[in-house]
Amino acid sequence: MPVALARLPATLTLAVGALVVAVGIGVPAGLLAAVRRNSLWDRVAMGAALLGQSTPTFWSGLLAILVFAAWWRLLPAAGGEGWRHLVLPACTLGWFSAAKVSRVLRSAVLEVTTADFVRTAHAKGLPGAAVFLRHVLPNALISVVALLAIELQLLLGGAIVTETVFAYPGMGRLVIQAVGTRDYPLVQAIVLVFSVLLVLVNLIVELLYPWLDPRIARER
Repeated sequence: MPVALARLPATLTLAVGALVVAVGIGVPAGLLAAVRRNSLWDRVAMGAALLGQSTPTFWSGLLAILVFAAWWRLLPAAGGEGWRHLVLPACTLGWFSAAKVSRVLRSAVLEVTTADFVRTAHAKGLPGAAVFLRHVLPNALISVVALLAIELQLLLGGAIVTETVFAYPGMGRLVIQAVGTRDYPLVQAIVLVFSVLLVLVNLIVELLYPWLDPRIARER
């Protein structure tokens, strides 16, 4: 167990970094695609999202190493000693999640835009920007928060492949090494740590939901 816990900070850092990348790319792309529906940007953004969801993580990781480490020599290809070693694996993981975030947010914004309370706000003469920021965006982000909770769990699991590709010193790479050496107690310890993390993530989301959407608290 101490060996597994020693690698936990590196895996959490990678997962959080990937989540930041996913939000930083997916939210603006989804919002612009929804605001400019059926425009060139909408088609490009959704096409890129489809490509991102269709690309295996190990393949995009190898491509990132080839381009940014081997050809351009901008970032290190492996290791985990500093923030520069975090960039490529975090972007590789985050790109896959950003594709989902952008598509879900676009659909949520378009759905909320046609809701009755949004039409009422427009009928009262509120500016379009005020309606979007006060009514559309907060309600659309509820779906994104639910998705991010699922994505964080998938990122923790997907770190196994990414950490192996980039030789990143986290629990994902450790579990592959433990399986290779048939160190089954270590494998069980890592699985236990991952399980506890998933339960904690779900608990935090359940606590956040009533705060984000008061309707849920009233239903309870």
